[in-house]
Amino acid sequence: MTMALVDLRSDTVTRPTPAMRAAMAQAEVGDDVIDVDPTVERLEQRVAQRLGKPAAIYMPSGSMTNQIAVRIHCQPGDEFLCEANCHIYNYEQGAFAQLSGLVARTVEGQFGVLRRSQLEGLIRPENDHQVRTRLVCLENTHNRGAGRVQPYDEVVAICQWARAHGLRTHLDGARLFNAAVASGIDVAAWAAHFDTVSVCFSKGLGAPVGSALAGPADLIRQARRHRKVFGGGMRQAGIIAAGALYALENHVERLVVDHQHAQQLAEAVRESPGLELQPDQVDTNIVIFHVDPGLGTAVELVARLRDEGVWMLAVAPQLIRAVTHLDVDPAGVQQAAAAIRQAAQRLAAGRVPPRDRQRHGGDGR
Repeated sequence: MTMALVDLRSDTVTRPTPAMRAAMAQAEVGDDVIDVDPTVERLEQRVAQRLGKPAAIYMPSGSMTNQIAVRIHCQPGDEFLCEANCHIYNYEQGAFAQLSGLVARTVEGQFGVLRRSQLEGLIRPENDHQVRTRLVCLENTHNRGAGRVQPYDEVVAICQWARAHGLRTHLDGARLFNAAVASGIDVAAWAAHFDTVSVCFSKGLGAPVGSALAGPADLIRQARRHRKVFGGGMRQAGIIAAGALYALENHVERLVVDHQHAQQLAEAVRESPGLELQPDQVDTNIVIFHVDPGLGTAVELVARLRDEGVWMLAVAPQLIRAVTHLDVDPAGVQQAAAAIRQAAQRLAAGRVPPRDRQRHGGDGR
């Protein structure tokens, strides 16, 4: 009997449910570049309504929504402030520099969490020798911060500080619905403090394609123009927009299940020798843990887990990430938790203490 593979590499690996596929197959479509695709239009209206913004625009990816957001807020030679481990800075090829001539000034947070006090004094003075500080970007939840939910009061304080100093604000809310479900604070309340907000449909919500950028109507009109030059104009996009619309209307409340499953994985890590959560607090659906070098590397442990039918992702030499999602059922979570415990125990039982490595032929490195 073949063991079922539990894929925890990311919540982007989800596949459309039968009901979502049916909605996509039946979608009403049109040419969304020269005219209007009615299903895309319905999605954009629903996103704007849900986020409490005047307008929204559908795009192929969160990288595009983020990059167009920084482009419409800034001019070439401008600078934006962001957390050092955020997605915009680390996972989008420095597109803000390549495509828009912008500079990023990074600030190291605590597992992705920034405090207003850290931003004090970072705005450049008006001087012909220096870049111009124009924008603050936050990420919620924070991917590399193990799905941390930004403290709401700090978000409000940062955005108020930015506005008081004439800066614009953008929220990379790829997993904002996870933050809303975990915190009990509605997405519109989170979004209210930002000029623009990006949300993603192909992560926890389980749609196959797409993100949206929401904000004032004039900025979204600019975004539509920039979407075209970035290659994001889509024709009969209603087919994929229907999947995003279905996800938005049916898959938000169930995110609590993914969060519960993540807590089960976190508990397995806590109970396993040589493994340590980074951070210990698990807010949503992402679990990141450190592998003691005595057990081996993250890649080696990932290989062991794969042998047990569980697929995770090595994100650093000693760090592993696991992400729960709607394609992982309770049995799959139990399988993954058992695999974590068994793999760690087996590696711990077979490891050679550092002081004994020389006589066992190790090189001591």
